[in-house]
Amino acid sequence: MQNIGLYIIGDEILSGKRKDAHLSKMIELLAARGLQLSWAHFLGDIPDQITMMFKQSMARGDIVFSFGGIGATPDDYTRQCAADAAGVPIERHIGAVAEIEAQFGDGAYPKRVLMADFPQGADLIPNPVNRVAGFSINEHYFVPGFPDMGHPMVEWVLETYYSHLFHQMKYAEQSIIIPDGIESQLIDLMNDVLKKYPAIKVFSLPKLKPNRQIELGAKGEPAQVELAMEDLKAGVTALGFSWQ
Repeated sequence: MQNIGLYIIGDEILSGKRKDAHLSKMIELLAARGLQLSWAHFLGDIPDQITMMFKQSMARGDIVFSFGGIGATPDDYTRQCAADAAGVPIERHIGAVAEIEAQFGDGAYPKRVLMADFPQGADLIPNPVNRVAGFSINEHYFVPGFPDMGHPMVEWVLETYYSHLFHQMKYAEQSIIIPDGIESQLIDLMNDVLKKYPAIKVFSLPKLKPNRQIELGAKGEPAQVELAMEDLKAGVTALGFSWQ
């Protein structure tokens, strides 16, 4: 299974002028299809940084969704950065031009049509709201930062290109609660379980208020998770802690 990643681009998110609406929605859209988000990055409007990150995720072969920065104003760098990362020039996409013309008529020129300039060889992602398309290249899918546009476009990508991956990955997550647990005393136990079951992840989530407790668990392949949890429960008991 390829990793699925997320970029959320724009100074307005990092400055707090706008609140992010994409991370939680992506988790929701993927979970409904039996998929999981592997990583997410928030990026400011810094072209060199954006290009570098795109190059890295393209080189890894990840499936990536990117929100923001595909407009036509001087602070929209995503289209050019994607082209630079893919090593191709920017060119005007005939299909994207047709969509913009169909929506805006003569108003497509001279500025709106700039949003049809994509990396050479890019495919279109239809926009159900105003027909200004997004684009894809190297399994990177670029959509607007507006949630009412971007989220349906992501759903279209998932249903169009990745339905064969839906609900294919066997996954389970289990945990116990340790009242008054001390995380530092659980580290050796967690490392021992990880060595024994390398195909899973072990996690510890402390909580201090209103009462101190630790959620200790495992996630990954279901059979391995079952075995790991038995070892964790036994180890917690041996350390003198109770668990629920």
